[in-house]
Amino acid sequence: MGQVRTKKQGLRFLVLLGACAVATPAVPGPCATDHVDEDARVAYVYDGDTVKLSDGRKLRLIGIDTPEIGHDDRPPQPYAQEARQALTNLLGPNPRIGLRYDVERRDRHGRGLAHAFLPDGTNVQQRLLQKGLATAFVVPPNLWRHECYAAVEAQARDQRAGIWRLTRYQVLEADELPRGARGFRIITGRVQRVGESTGTVWLNLTPRVALRILKDDLGYFQAFSPRALRGRRVEARGWLQSRRGALRMRIRHPAALSVLD
Repeated sequence: MGQVRTKKQGLRFLVLLGACAVATPAVPGPCATDHVDEDARVAYVYDGDTVKLSDGRKLRLIGIDTPEIGHDDRPPQPYAQEARQALTNLLGPNPRIGLRYDVERRDRHGRGLAHAFLPDGTNVQQRLLQKGLATAFVVPPNLWRHECYAAVEAQARDQRAGIWRLTRYQVLEADELPRGARGFRIITGRVQRVGESTGTVWLNLTPRVALRILKDDLGYFQAFSPRALRGRRVEARGWLQSRRGALRMRIRHPAALSVLD
């Protein structure tokens, strides 16, 4: 099961990750695969995290999220085109990839789900994270290599690569969020109140900003009690939504929640 890691623990993991990479130079990167389930050919790149395979299947890369290409007359998000081009360049003129499946093979939209690897063993998700063109994105129960992806992202953040130069990707205090805030954010604040409704545990950072953990997801949080976070300062990442003037962020896994003190 997952667990909440403090910032110090996260730094120790990065040191261990670097040591492993040095100790095993033959492995193509720290997020190497243990096996490949299927070989496939990419026919089209939709954006940085979604492709069409030659057999017509639409495939979503697990473990990352890249900026959205604009649709319905909406402009692309910053670095969306760069992420798409980076994936196209990685695939090269003979775009073959190895697919490593996780627990789920399809998402709720019917797209295939897999981790992708180049013929030389390069982890595609890892490369996009290194370039600062993706965020690490955990959707349980698909948890393979999620700690490695988080560590690679942390290095890109430290280097202010790609999207990490942008204001919207910087850590923001919950009480400083504008009312119109939407989309992916990293926020911090002290848990003022812990409450429960029929299917949700709520962590209120301010009277109008709350983190929500569905009780269906509580199995991933066995390492700590949500009520133990009252009065603790936390950092959360995810997608902000607005409802009745309040901002909510769903936390599906402890990878999206760090305890700061």
